[in-house]
Amino acid sequence: MYFVKRLIFAVPLLLVISLLTFALVRAAPGGPFDRERTPASPEIEKNLKAKYHLDEPFWKQYARYLGDLARGDLGPSLKYRNHSVNDIIAQALPVSALLGCLAFGFALGVGLPLGFFTAVRRGHWEDYAGSFLALLAVCVPGLVVAPLLIVTFAIKWHLLPVALWESPLHAILPTIALGLFFSGKIARLMREGMLNTMNLEFITAARAKGLGENSLMFRHAFRLAVLPVVSYAGPLLADLLTGSFVVENIFQIPGIGVFFVNSMSNRDHTMTVGLVLLYAVLLIGLNLAVDFAYMLLDPRVKYE
Repeated sequence: MYFVKRLIFAVPLLLVISLLTFALVRAAPGGPFDRERTPASPEIEKNLKAKYHLDEPFWKQYARYLGDLARGDLGPSLKYRNHSVNDIIAQALPVSALLGCLAFGFALGVGLPLGFFTAVRRGHWEDYAGSFLALLAVCVPGLVVAPLLIVTFAIKWHLLPVALWESPLHAILPTIALGLFFSGKIARLMREGMLNTMNLEFITAARAKGLGENSLMFRHAFRLAVLPVVSYAGPLLADLLTGSFVVENIFQIPGIGVFFVNSMSNRDHTMTVGLVLLYAVLLIGLNLAVDFAYMLLDPRVKYE
């Protein structure tokens, strides 16, 4: 029942998000046809606005958009002529989603073991070295990591391709550049969760009863310690699935992140609203998945 209520409440929430985004993008100065290479004559600009219903009152434009949205139509792109927002999402989202899933897997694969190991070896040199690496990953953004990876592995050593998205080898450098920062965040969350869990009474009691240290850490402590990472994973995955403008732009990857940033600079109203709604749907859905994962990992958690 809890999850059904969440899904029902998601509908008015999405309507509010669509209304606010729709209003904000139209309140911004400039229009979708202001940055054309050849300025359009007043007659042509008037016809273009009439074609896309930009000459109508705001309430009528929004009502028309909601009608199209109810049919699953996000409208035409105002910048990429003869392409709808649905077409562009269908073309670019799989690329960003694949890159996002790879980066998410990389972040978990590096962050979870690193955080776990540093917590278990607290106070030893392994803890200091691992914590330093996690902090370094958090402090160095993808804007810096990506060029360093290109110079080292592509230009200097000729091991991997520089850019584009044509083979599995092309995905290695973007995956590392995008996932490295989040691996540091996950490592720090995991370490903090492990340290808090290791101080709980049931861990102390289990250790006093002679339960093996490996079994205690992996089967009992890890299950509770990973909960902060699970909470962070929902919004993180929604963020990664919808693309990264910096990484996609550096590696010339045709993902959704580039379209999102360009839609705002181009005043492509329908594209901006459509991509914001896409992100909102992913965020709501993944947060529900996080709540469900909490129930599986911690039997004490109950939703009513």
